[in-house]
Amino acid sequence: MKLAAVMSDVVGVSGRAIVAGLAAGETDPERLADRLHVRAQGKRAAVVAALRGSRLQPHQRVLLHQHVALIESVEASVAAIETAIAAALAPFRGAVARLVTIPGIQATTAAIVVAEIGSTMAPFPTAGHLRSWAGLCPRLDESAGKHGVRRIRPGNPWLKPTLIQAAWAAVRVPDSYSRALYTRLCRRSGKKQAIVAVAAALLTAIYHMLKTDQPYQDRGAQHLTDTDRQRMAHRLTKRLQHLGYEVSLHTAA
Repeated sequence: MKLAAVMSDVVGVSGRAIVAGLAAGETDPERLADRLHVRAQGKRAAVVAALRGSRLQPHQRVLLHQHVALIESVEASVAAIETAIAAALAPFRGAVARLVTIPGIQATTAAIVVAEIGSTMAPFPTAGHLRSWAGLCPRLDESAGKHGVRRIRPGNPWLKPTLIQAAWAAVRVPDSYSRALYTRLCRRSGKKQAIVAVAAALLTAIYHMLKTDQPYQDRGAQHLTDTDRQRMAHRLTKRLQHLGYEVSLHTAA
């Protein structure tokens, strides 16, 4: 049986209907293909070919039925938990609605963030305090002017991995600040440190959004380049002023 070779999701609507038919004792490929969802009818010929010649013994049908029942049981449990989470998040619906506007953060991620840090930033004086509490900043390992290991410090075991996963999703968004930051840091520090920096940037944005009740505004891919230009201009201006020159900057046409 090569059903998985022609269906992207065997436990989807169409796949589960066919598997349930097999568990019930149906062997005719055409009748099994009749269980396909209307949007999957284009795969009918391939499904029939994949099911042709399949042979299931009685004990295999029993096991298949148990697998289907187990999947349905787990899905029912997940649905019940999601309903309870939705009810608990009702007072924080505004905060969750703002957080899901951040690239890479979906409803589940937003729920975890609110559950771990709350909807107000009163416990955290600055965004740096929040990043430190979450474990998204390097540990302080310095002695006699020498720096030791710069690995990130331990932090919240639920928030940190969630933000790392959100960062991987955020860097896939084209022409975004997260992608530009990751690309720049990846060349200099490697993928691991770059993705941690993106996660820290996401948490910084979350801090200011929850503290000021403002929506997310992406800085764009050009922000880092513009910042570098401004810093260089400021540094060169200070140097010329130190040499005794009066400097006036104007943007070229």
